[in-house]
Amino acid sequence: MNAITPTSYRLQTVATGRVFDDNGWVLDDPQCDRPSMVRAVYEKKQLEPLGLEYGIYRFADWLPVRRMLQGSCAPVTYKSEKLAKELKLNNLYITFSGWYPEIGAKMSTCSFKETEAYSVCGRLDPACGKVLVVASAGNTARAFAKVCSENHIPLLLSVPADNLSALWFEKPLNDCVKLIASENGGDYFDAINLSNIVLKSPRFLAEGGAKNIARRDGMSTTMLSATTHIGRIPDFYFQAVGSGTGAIAAWEANLRLLEDGRFGKNKMRLMVSQNTPFLPMYNAWKADSRALLPYDDNQARTDAEAIDAKVLSNRKPPFSLAGGLYDALKDTHGDVLKVDNSQTKDAQALFERTEGIDIHPAAGVALSSLIESVQNGTVKPDDCVMLNITGGGEKRMKAEKQIWNLKPSKIYPLSPDPDRVVKESEELFVAI
Repeated sequence: MNAITPTSYRLQTVATGRVFDDNGWVLDDPQCDRPSMVRAVYEKKQLEPLGLEYGIYRFADWLPVRRMLQGSCAPVTYKSEKLAKELKLNNLYITFSGWYPEIGAKMSTCSFKETEAYSVCGRLDPACGKVLVVASAGNTARAFAKVCSENHIPLLLSVPADNLSALWFEKPLNDCVKLIASENGGDYFDAINLSNIVLKSPRFLAEGGAKNIARRDGMSTTMLSATTHIGRIPDFYFQAVGSGTGAIAAWEANLRLLEDGRFGKNKMRLMVSQNTPFLPMYNAWKADSRALLPYDDNQARTDAEAIDAKVLSNRKPPFSLAGGLYDALKDTHGDVLKVDNSQTKDAQALFERTEGIDIHPAAGVALSSLIESVQNGTVKPDDCVMLNITGGGEKRMKAEKQIWNLKPSKIYPLSPDPDRVVKESEELFVAI
């Protein structure tokens, strides 16, 4: 770990515009009477990226961090040739997060969730004395586990038992990382519920999800990578969404880049997609509803089980609040698209054939929605397009390396005993 001069910034509440100081881990404005994102307002208005050797911290000007952690890699942007030719696009730029050493992409968890983990943990004060708690559908847990293990940061993960196969690593983890799970048949929302029970104990600290400025600004490095490589803000941004946090982060980065003044004056259209039949944000958007529509819990679990892109199964995304995905889509004239499993598989195969590397189902969802947007004329041949490939290289990684899986210390029912959960979770960290 390397000490740096902490990035200078203040916080601003989207709903009210109030600007105030960060005490180190603010997630909400206590003076705001309605749900709202809080954003970082950086003192440095023009971005000056550092060298590639700094990994994600090459964008430290716009990251709310107090230290640099070991092992990070920034997203890599390159201009597509073969896929672009297939789609008849003249300006298709791929921002790749994953394992593809030939292009400089060396995220060993094969997911852009590493951008979140290195930023969040770089914001965390190591002297706080608490255990960080992260609920995840899979990829986020893998990223935080890697970062916390390699940097000796106590971490408790909460993951649905059906998604435990996502907890794979290239080496055994440090004992500071522990895992609990909600039983088979549960989904991401059940994992969140389990983590909220744990947080009743003062021993633990909520990571905060989308409300953590470090998570969003870490994810915004995909947009910073693309824009600094291209030299301008793209016209379109394509990404699959579970929570929509990555798209919100891209929008916020776009606003900062407009203030920077060197990359153009446009707001890129956010084109986000979900994996049918799990469509809470798609359905709300098509109904022009800021509020998510009613979604039966059992139906949501069934739909989540049916999709290939399990990481997109968030029932309670930050869609409606001020500064959330609804506002981002309205401000950028964006859209929410839907893609089925068959289309996803076809897109994954196309990417591997043209670009030479396997991609995750969620990235296949994003590519499929781009294909549809080209075919229906929404995207024109000369438009500047950023395709956010949020995960790839896993098939190759597993073929080349020996893989180790993290097992849960405890598996709990979907309606667990809160006292038992708190007691047993505290006991996991007695020796830490």
